Order: sequence, then C-alpha cells, then structure tokens
Amino acid sequence: MQSHRRAVARGWRGTGDRYFIVDASRKGDSSVGRERSRPKAVPYSMFLRIVADSFGRRPRHKLLTGAALALGMGVVTAALSVSLDVGDRLAKEFRSLGANLVVTPQADSLPLEIGGVDYRPVNVGAYLPEADLPNLKTIFWHNNIIAFAPQLETSVAVSIYPIPVKELPTIRADRRLIGTWSAKTIALPDGGTFVTGIGKTNPWWRVDGQWFKDDADECVLGRKLASSLPNFAQGIKLKMGDTIYLYADSSVDWQSGARPMALRLTGILDTDGAEDDAVVVPLAIAQKLAGRPSQYRKLYVSALTKPEDAFAKRDSKTFTPAEYDRWFCTPYISSIAFQIQQELPGTDVRVIRKVAEGEGQVLARVRMLLWLVTGAALLAAALAVGASSAASVIERRTEIGLMKALGAGSGTVGFLLAAEQLLLAFVGGGAGYALGIVLARLLGEKIFGAAPEPSWIVFLVVIALAAGVTILGSALPLRRASQYEPAPILRGE
Repeated sequence: MQSHRRAVARGWRGTGDRYFIVDASRKGDSSVGRERSRPKAVPYSMFLRIVADSFGRRPRHKLLTGAALALGMGVVTAALSVSLDVGDRLAKEFRSLGANLVVTPQADSLPLEIGGVDYRPVNVGAYLPEADLPNLKTIFWHNNIIAFAPQLETSVAVSIYPIPVKELPTIRADRRLIGTWSAKTIALPDGGTFVTGIGKTNPWWRVDGQWFKDDADECVLGRKLASSLPNFAQGIKLKMGDTIYLYADSSVDWQSGARPMALRLTGILDTDGAEDDAVVVPLAIAQKLAGRPSQYRKLYVSALTKPEDAFAKRDSKTFTPAEYDRWFCTPYISSIAFQIQQELPGTDVRVIRKVAEGEGQVLARVRMLLWLVTGAALLAAALAVGASSAASVIERRTEIGLMKALGAGSGTVGFLLAAEQLLLAFVGGGAGYALGIVLARLLGEKIFGAAPEPSWIVFLVVIALAAGVTILGSALPLRRASQYEPAPILRGE
C-alpha cells in the first residue's frame, strides 16, 4: 500500500518568473523536475469585472448599504453645511438684539445711570469729537462694523405751543432729549460712504410713522411723553406733521419768555424702555441745544463677532507675539474693542456682556447640537453598513471558500470585498451629498431665510467620511471573511 501511495510536493526553485514542480511520486526519482511558467496574477480588468459583477448578483444588500450611506451622509452634509454657515447667519440675526459695544470718554467721570438714563448734569463729564467717527471703518475688522450711532443727551422743556400759555400746563419740563443719527451718510477716509444710525444699532425700536431726517428740523416723541402732553387732556391727539417746541432751558415756565426751537413731529417711538419718555432728535439739534457743537458723549457700535473661547478671555497683555497676532486677527469682541480704542483716542470701549455672552452661548449650543446630529448620523450609517456587510459575507461563504481553494489568499479576498465596499461608499456618499444640499437649503431658508452655498470642502469631507464609515463598519465582517478555511466551507460544514 505504501508503494502505491502518492506524495506530491511542489515548491519554488530559484527566482524570477519561472518555477519548478518536483514530482516525488516516482520511486527513486525525487530530483526530477519539470520547468513551467509561473502563473500570472489576475489582470486588473478581471478584478474590476469581479467587483462589478458582485453588484449585479446581490443587489439587495448593495441597495440597503447604499441607502444607509446616502441617508447618513445626507444628514452629515446638511449639518456640516449649516454648521459652517451658522456662525455668520446667527451673528447677523443677533444684531437684532442691538449694539454689543459702547464707547465713552476715557476721562469721563463716574457714570450715574439708572435704567439706562444718565442722571449727570449736562455740563458734567467729557465729550468726544464727532469728526473721528469715520475712523471706525478703518480698523482691521472694518467690514465687521455693521452700524454705529453716537448719542448726546440733555434736558429740555417740551411744549406743543410756540409760547407758554398761562391758563394751561402746556410745558413738560426736565424732559430727556436724545440726539443721534437715524440714517446718516458719512464719508469714509478711503473715499467711500457708509450709511448708519440708530435704526441699525437698535432695530427693535418701533416707530409709528417714520424716523426724522438727520439734516432736517424734525423729531420723534416717546410714547409716554406724547401721551402726557397737554393736548391729550384737551381731547386733541397728536398727528404726524405737528410742530413740537423745545426749550433749551429745561425749567422754563410761561413767565420766562424764552424762545423755543420748532421741530416737525415725524413719529411716535415705542421701545418699552426709558426712551418712551424722551424726545429723539438729530444729533446736530441736540448739539445746538446742549451747546456742544460736533461732540457726543456715548457711541453704540454693532459688530459681527466670533464667540469668545478660553483663549480670547485671557489678558491680551500676557500674549506672546504669535498669540497676539492670532488674537488681533480673529474677530473676537475684545479684539474689535481694542482696535476701536486705537482708532478713537481717549475712549473707553466696553463690551455689553449681556448681549455678547448671550450670542456666544446660543451659537455654542447650536453648533454642539449640529455636531451631535453629525455623530449620530455617522454612527447609524456605520452600524447599518456593518450589518449589511456581515449578512453579505455570510451569504458569500461558498464564493469566498471557492476563491481561496483556487489560490486566492486572505489579503486578496479582503481587498476584493473592501473594494466593493469603497465603491459603494463613493456612490452612496455622492448621493448623500446631493440629498444633504437639498436638506441644508430647506433648513437654511426656514431658519435663517437664506440657504447655505454648496462647498467643495464639504463634498470632499463627506466622501472621506463615507469611505471611513464604510471601512470601519465592514472591518469585522471583512476580518471574518479573511479567516474562512476553504475545505470546511466546500464540504458544506
């Protein structure tokens, strides 16, 4: 029996593209060898054909995996597109909250403000030159300065009659007067122009009628002040175009004989604040009544900023040169405040923390929510790809065993299956990107009134994420497939 037993040993002899087969089945002839050509590797076209054929033979798993990737990458695309755009969008929306910076004279005395009203006498405190205001648009982040409005306050007496009437309490003495810009066109140092005013820094101020013109003798009355004027007691209601008389001497009475300034009423102001009991006039008129030509006391600035992080909250005096450049070239609110102070000498620029911190908290939470949605979508896509890959590997056990029996190594089998998954990732990622752009447009238009623009960066990131999710989700099934032994599989075990 031993003499009839065949033992065939094959092995490589030498190098190059030739090999020898040693046949030891013939007695006493173990050194006999027959030279044959080395089998050629599978052609590249054949490899692609095998990959392509797998899509046609088992379309169900491929469709499920592709759909999972498309949905997951669609959510990721929408979240990333909105996240990249949400900072600028929210910053613009936050400007409806009003100014986030206030500029005052550095040499000013200790302010005495209660409820937003400055109770210091008119002749107390320092003032700033109006001529320096165009320099605000020359700072490094000048494009982020979207509006500013100077203010000069004083006290006046208000009446609806040109002269005091003895029989009627026609004068409201010690009324607050606010001088500012409504929509002032200023000339910039670079030769351009810029339109700004209180309507942009305080957009929540509601005017029944219209704002005054900055170069006209017009005014706007606060709602409470308008309702307290004597004409209401006489059953006469103020209407747009009526004349309002202002006395620079806030304590004037009917015996004083003072001559008032006549202004045309253009609107009734409603702010739900202290301004409802004030008169709002062009800055030039307030300067004339206060005796402060070309000066103002307070400046409100509305700027687009980046929420402050731990780095921005550090003291700028402790920065290294590199850190200082990074801080200066980032639109942090503290950085913009510093640049404004450089352009307006003798000023103290303070951040309105209630507005600035609220913006930062909302933006941080929105971005965190978007990142959580992105992470959840990636995890769901990875689980779906893993489940589909595992089912596909189980169904293809016989095919995998046959490939290994024909000489394919574990690496070749794994590479073939990975190539199928990567091809599916590119297709699913592309479809998901298209779906995500549509979803991002819907979200942008519904929430911000403007859709984010498609970005090649987002496209490349989504394709890379799709490939990464596919490889991670398929890692365990592919490892299991590479460990299959052909003999048990072909025997049906």
